[in-house]
Amino acid sequence: MAAPDRRTVIIGAGALAASAAIGRSAEAEPARSIHGLSSFGELKYPADFPHFDYVDPQAPRGGRFSAQLSSTFGNQAADTFNTLNVYVLRGDGAAGMNLTVDALMVRALDEPDALYGLVARAVEISPDGLTYRFLLRPQARFHDGSRLTARDVAFSLMLLKQKGHPEIAQVIRDMEEATAEGDGTVIVRFAPGRSRDLPLVVATLPIFSAAYYATRDFEASTLEPPLGSGPYRVARIEVGRFIEFERVADYWAAELPVMIGQNNFDAVRYEYFRDRQVAFEAFKGGAFTFREEFTARVWATGYDFPAVKEGRVRKEVVPDARPSGTQGWWMNARRETLRDPRVREAIGLCFDFAWSNKNIMFGAYQRTTSFFENSDLKATGRPGPEELALLDPMRADLPAEVFGEPWSPAESDGSGQDRALLSRAVALLREAGCTRENGAMRLPSGKPLEIEFLDNDPVFEPVTHPFIRNLGLIGIKARIRIVDASQYQARLKDFDFDLTSRRYGGGMTPGPELREMYGSRAAATPGSNNLSGIASPAVDALVARVVDARSRPEMVHAARALDRVLRAGRHWVPMWYKADHRLALWDVYGRPEPGPAYDLGAPTIWWHDAAKARRIGRN
Repeated sequence: MAAPDRRTVIIGAGALAASAAIGRSAEAEPARSIHGLSSFGELKYPADFPHFDYVDPQAPRGGRFSAQLSSTFGNQAADTFNTLNVYVLRGDGAAGMNLTVDALMVRALDEPDALYGLVARAVEISPDGLTYRFLLRPQARFHDGSRLTARDVAFSLMLLKQKGHPEIAQVIRDMEEATAEGDGTVIVRFAPGRSRDLPLVVATLPIFSAAYYATRDFEASTLEPPLGSGPYRVARIEVGRFIEFERVADYWAAELPVMIGQNNFDAVRYEYFRDRQVAFEAFKGGAFTFREEFTARVWATGYDFPAVKEGRVRKEVVPDARPSGTQGWWMNARRETLRDPRVREAIGLCFDFAWSNKNIMFGAYQRTTSFFENSDLKATGRPGPEELALLDPMRADLPAEVFGEPWSPAESDGSGQDRALLSRAVALLREAGCTRENGAMRLPSGKPLEIEFLDNDPVFEPVTHPFIRNLGLIGIKARIRIVDASQYQARLKDFDFDLTSRRYGGGMTPGPELREMYGSRAAATPGSNNLSGIASPAVDALVARVVDARSRPEMVHAARALDRVLRAGRHWVPMWYKADHRLALWDVYGRPEPGPAYDLGAPTIWWHDAAKARRIGRN
């Protein structure tokens, strides 16, 4: 047992690991024209680079990549879909739709925060950093052969700001306007004080056809494949079961440096399963051929089936240099029950990670302690002078512990019922004004202290049940409620839950997505990723310092200070992490070695190896 990767991929700099900020220049300086953007102006590749270093420019084309959806963004659910519109709040979006659309620029997978031109061949930046002129490639085309123009780009950006999913709309709210200057130039203007990363968040957003949506409702759920411009188009779907994409043979950008050696499969297919064990059995039978394993028990004991023994399925562990993100049970402080941080901390003390890791997860994991785990953004030790410079002006409004060692979840004795920690939990509840009558804990209002773990997958039940038993020992009545994917998504959108499990992925250069995860405005925005309802002026101020940092050291210090304040808030019960990818593969794939530092690269830069496929009888 271990964590499925219910990772929410935030539409923003952190999840895309790509964002832009250009230092403000003197007004007398002319606008600069550049071929790429990064958060702090550092680019690895020159303007005339032939292809990314991590691709094989001679990679063969053909075959099929098939997998189960493991990472979600926007309105996607992990186990079903009912719409092909993934960029709005309504519906459960299908996997892979990002393959069908292009953006102004694309991410380099071997740099922490760099983008290079796709639809845009270059960008000119005004001296004050508030106006970006994207110069478009005249050969850009939609799948119906119509030209992709500046009007389409401007239309798309404004549409996403006004009607896009809150994960997008909230992040780009300081984009004031996008307008077309002829067919070949898009002018994007930003509000003064815009975040450092906002311009390149905008540059990575999908581009839609203005003509196509002139007769369609962008916010509607639909199973009509929208007109795209990307390397793939929708080929076949069976609602809730699979979606398959076919490679566009005459894709307009196939020979651009940013696309050489990529999009090598003739077909990309995502399978859906309501039940995790059914999905595993399907993989064992060859229904799909790529699987990232997130369950330690299965990794340790489940891969003894014939295809593994015969070498037709291989197990691989690939290091993951990215921040491990934040996985845990998020506690909804909008609820009266969970409003007091002492109550939240008491709940967390009842989770015995050491026992669960040893007895359920085969000792495979480390405890997550930070909101920036597995990165140099994680706070350690006492705050240094750079962090104190940020925290001291807020000292009166912050817990004293922020100025000492950062809070970390308590280490248990591994017995499964650590009496010392349970006693600490009871003391915290009493300090918060709770009382215990006839074995049941009550809030200061007299209401019973009861909580519900909401989920749409029973995979965490082996860990949650011992957690619930410990909560019962201190008088908290807790239960698990498993609902279907649609109901789960609806309840999260409305913040209708007590605790829920979620993993948020993060990038090397966090940006505006932090506001959507931890900002006060997002706390009141239905559908946002601020599940805990964090609404703190100190957090808002520190998020702004991270987002607006003008150098990497400045960003690192601000992120560490933010980490301290978030950890002091007891907003979640941290789970666990493992800094690698555990892959199970039917032996039909090839991939560049070594791969890119900051992404697995599947399926983008992988390919079908026909010789391997013949060897195992899967031509």
